[in-house]
Amino acid sequence: MIETLRSVLHFRRFELDAVERRLATAANVDDVRRIARRQTPRGVFDYIDGAAEDERTMEANAGAFARLSFRPRILRDVSAVEPATTLLGRPLPIPLVLAPTGFTRIADPEGELAVARAAERAGLPYTLSTLATRSIEDVATANGEGRRWFQVYVWRDRGLVEDMIERAALARYEALVLTVDTAVLGRRERDVRRGFTLPPKIGLDTIVDGILHPGWTWKFVRSEPIRFANVAGSGPGDGTDAVSLADFVSSQFDPSVSWKDLDWLRSVWKGPIVLKGIQTVEDALLAADAGVEAIALSNHGGRQLDGAPAALDLVAPVVDAVGDHVEIICDGGVRRGSDIVKAVALGATACMAGRAYLYGLAAGGERGVDHVLGLLDADVRRTMALLGAATLADLGPELLDQTTD
Repeated sequence: MIETLRSVLHFRRFELDAVERRLATAANVDDVRRIARRQTPRGVFDYIDGAAEDERTMEANAGAFARLSFRPRILRDVSAVEPATTLLGRPLPIPLVLAPTGFTRIADPEGELAVARAAERAGLPYTLSTLATRSIEDVATANGEGRRWFQVYVWRDRGLVEDMIERAALARYEALVLTVDTAVLGRRERDVRRGFTLPPKIGLDTIVDGILHPGWTWKFVRSEPIRFANVAGSGPGDGTDAVSLADFVSSQFDPSVSWKDLDWLRSVWKGPIVLKGIQTVEDALLAADAGVEAIALSNHGGRQLDGAPAALDLVAPVVDAVGDHVEIICDGGVRRGSDIVKAVALGATACMAGRAYLYGLAAGGERGVDHVLGLLDADVRRTMALLGAATLADLGPELLDQTTD
């Protein structure tokens, strides 16, 4: 009996590193999300996790992937699965781009620097937000030889935007991502209910939440002040004062922006342009006619107009409309590599993901981002093998079925 027990009882070595212990229990992005929720104050987690109004669009993004099932083919040689592709003329190991996220240091003090380093290791493009908490130049240094894009809004202060674009060009950012779904800022009601502002204002509830999350609080108070690094010194609202994100952004968003502003953008930027925020076939056609290199079908992760269409539902009709004239990125709801495979099978060139890596950053810092990107990479490869697709060229709509509720 003792010999039998010895043959089956193998005790795992206790992991002394708390971050490694946490991440070892995360089998998927939803697991990482649960860890992030435990590690961060509720206001911080809701800022990362929440969306506009009733959050129906955010749910629709994920629901669109869930409604698609696979039609796997068998007896196909998948001994060497290769999910590599190209985007904007450069290679990608898997069809994924890290989406821009604002105020990233709220999740972890390293913020965008940690994400940029993880992106370089994974070989994936990282998109830096205008509302980043690390500067264009610092992120370029952290990203090294990696691919980096810069996200912009056409703000009222065109001089400020032009200055940032020039800095991005000098720092060798390869593409400009123009976000076009923010004529005004969406109403994110989780933040409203909690009175959450950026930077956070201190109140009794903040103190209590900080005590309940000592790890996050200790890192936060020991770090330098969080600011909107790329607009610091340009006036009130760069993060040095307790100015709410809504107040600052609303003061800069220009509701008069129109298609003619693309001409202005071309005059100050000579590289590829990705138009992010396309939500109809009609606008996809206009974007293709305007000559942008890529469009991102996106509803801002459900954080703008609640009731907007799910990004995945737009992929097939937009592909039918624009053909090969422009590359198509599906942005919104990606939580598994199988989601990426579904979008590519419908005709997308690649996907964008933002919340997924933010969960990783909040759960385990830079190693948490590595963990999430590793999960997505492995998911893509495993899904393709089980589907009978050795390359992305083998993926097509014939491998998908629409399920009904």
